[in-house]
Amino acid sequence: MDTKLAMVIDDSRAMRGILKRILLPLGFEVREATNGKDALDQIWDDNLQPGLALIDWNMPEMNGLEFVMAVRKQKHLRQMTLMMVTTESEHGQIVRALAAGAHEYVIKPFTAEAIVDKLAYLGLVPLSPPTEAAGSPA
Repeated sequence: MDTKLAMVIDDSRAMRGILKRILLPLGFEVREATNGKDALDQIWDDNLQPGLALIDWNMPEMNGLEFVMAVRKQKHLRQMTLMMVTTESEHGQIVRALAAGAHEYVIKPFTAEAIVDKLAYLGLVPLSPPTEAAGSPA
């Protein structure tokens, strides 16, 4: 498992670019895929073992939930951290994704800070120090 290899899986080129710009300064090498099938093809064809995947839900050919379920069936990919990054905000959808094996869930629109905070929570990047020491004596 390459802990610094991340896949950004989204059918929107703009969204892939936004997520890539968040991940690169954190030390990740980023591979982009336009849907779940494209991501799995890259994993098989290039013998990749990404440590992280940021996955949109609504994509053609293979959606994000289908990708999560496919990855969880592969023994050698079970250590991959899967984070849904999607507009799907209904509680039932969130539960389905987490039950299928996603580790985290971020609802679009999001801030870069929200993505970094989730990655820190998952132990993939160091916790960023607070910008101000709130409540500390002067």
